[in-house]
Amino acid sequence: MTDAAEPWLIVGLGNPGPEYAANRHNVGFMVADLLAERMRSKFKAHKARAQVVEGRVGAPGPAGRRVVLAKPLSYMNLSGGPVAALRDFYKVETANIVAIHDELDIDHGVLRLKLGGGDNGHNGLKSMTKSMGPDYHRVRFGIGRPPGRMQVADFVLKDFSSTERKELDFFVDRAADAVECLVTEGLERAQTTYNS
Repeated sequence: MTDAAEPWLIVGLGNPGPEYAANRHNVGFMVADLLAERMRSKFKAHKARAQVVEGRVGAPGPAGRRVVLAKPLSYMNLSGGPVAALRDFYKVETANIVAIHDELDIDHGVLRLKLGGGDNGHNGLKSMTKSMGPDYHRVRFGIGRPPGRMQVADFVLKDFSSTERKELDFFVDRAADAVECLVTEGLERAQTTYNS
């Protein structure tokens, strides 16, 4: 468990721009937006090519955990540069970084939390790992595999289906809860509660 005074960097992975906003690949941005809303803050531009919100999660006031919430403004496959720059700027330990991202190998809406590991072909994770090694936390948001012969790239860059959208708010809300639990109560507790 890390020192309570040390900041956490929570990174929602996605692609910038309105044409990508509702894509499966942008679920990390969706969760980050909800966390910012809960913190009653708006994202502001940062020189590290990212939008950030600084605040606290958990207990109200100074008892809460200090967090920097970020959405890289590079494309997904170049996320590592902005994340590493934010890590250095805010002096965050790599073990205190959380990446929220879509995961093909998990059913839609299912969550899995873990520390470290491979990138499983995910370009955002690949870029982050290249920039700072693999020892950061991941909140993996299941989007399932593409149907039939649809290419993976086409699938992740499509909006959630109307059926998926019916439950999306609930799943995004649950992912935000999982991030808060991870930061305030640690990985084991978060895994026990949210690894469905």
